[in-house]
Amino acid sequence: MSVSARRSLLRDVSLPAVVAGFITVLVGFASSAVIVFQAAQAVGATQAQIASWMWALGLGMGVTCIGLSLRYRMPVVTAWSTPGAAMLVVGAGSVGYSDAIGAFVLAAALGMVAGFSGVFAKVMQRVPMALAAGMLAGVLLRFGLDVFVSMGTQLGMALAMFFTWLVGRRLFPRYAVIATLLVGVGVAASKGLLHTGDVHLQLAVPVFTLPTLSWPAVFGIALPLFMVTMASQNIPGVAVIRASGYDTPVSPVIGWIGVVNTALAPFGAYGLNLAAITAAICMGREAHEDPARRYTAAVAAGAFYIVVGLFGATVAAVFAAFPREQVACVAGIALFGTIANSLAMALREEADREAALVTFLVTASGISLAGIGSAFWGLVAGAICLMALRVRPQPAR
Repeated sequence: MSVSARRSLLRDVSLPAVVAGFITVLVGFASSAVIVFQAAQAVGATQAQIASWMWALGLGMGVTCIGLSLRYRMPVVTAWSTPGAAMLVVGAGSVGYSDAIGAFVLAAALGMVAGFSGVFAKVMQRVPMALAAGMLAGVLLRFGLDVFVSMGTQLGMALAMFFTWLVGRRLFPRYAVIATLLVGVGVAASKGLLHTGDVHLQLAVPVFTLPTLSWPAVFGIALPLFMVTMASQNIPGVAVIRASGYDTPVSPVIGWIGVVNTALAPFGAYGLNLAAITAAICMGREAHEDPARRYTAAVAAGAFYIVVGLFGATVAAVFAAFPREQVACVAGIALFGTIANSLAMALREEADREAALVTFLVTASGISLAGIGSAFWGLVAGAICLMALRVRPQPAR
């Protein structure tokens, strides 16, 4: 990094952006790390190899978040492929571990080609903004609802966090989410809900596995992993970026994520992609009032991801120490502004309103078909509605 770039980063960074980066990693890790562990076990990984998976995934997410965000001065947040991990849990079959690693390399290389060739960007250019915003609102709706669902099991904690945010938005808006997080930690600690007994400092050690490949691995893991990651993760990820008002160049971003993924796949990085839900945390006003400075939140998230990779087992225990309701509340509250803006953008144009609504509802439904999540099917349903409603009947002759 050049001296001028370092000075720019130091000038632009702020405490709310760093906290937004931390919440991004907290939510991403707490919501799906268990699935990743199960995926590693499903392909026969040992405990040492599972630790290597966390090292490779953390390093890959960290490098791509930091590198791409600094390169384009826009928040670029990456994540592991949660749908891909779920697919491995149920569909890995009897494929050997080295063959599975080979499939990861192949899937990552396909993603790299799809990015640098421009094919993926051409597909995304055809997605109308109203549908992208409706999809984003649908993806994030569950997180907003969880703030109030949490009141059913931890009423005191959830109410304390909600009212802290409410007062914070009125008196100190830039630090409202930080205050909410701190109050949640304080309430959880006072109730004995923070489980820190399993936290032990331990470095993860990378384990290289020479990739091999078989036809069952190609058709059973590589191709499904590539398609699920593109449809369920990268398409929503680009839609989030666009709905947040950023003109990030899609082709090189997807391509470079593929490069990093390919390099780290032999160590267990089964799938890296653009984030959607967690990316929205770094792209909202809570990260920074100035959209041009929100890239620092993604850089902070990258730094935290590298820590996750280096101390995989330790960080897993730290994140597991937070009660589920606290994580749900802080995530939902951090996304309130993004949900509101997405709904406003989706329903702004009357001609696209019904199609955007269908996109929102299908996405929010959580439906999953052919192993592909509701965000993709929401865009498909919205596009069908848009085409049907825009077709004008031909005048009779």
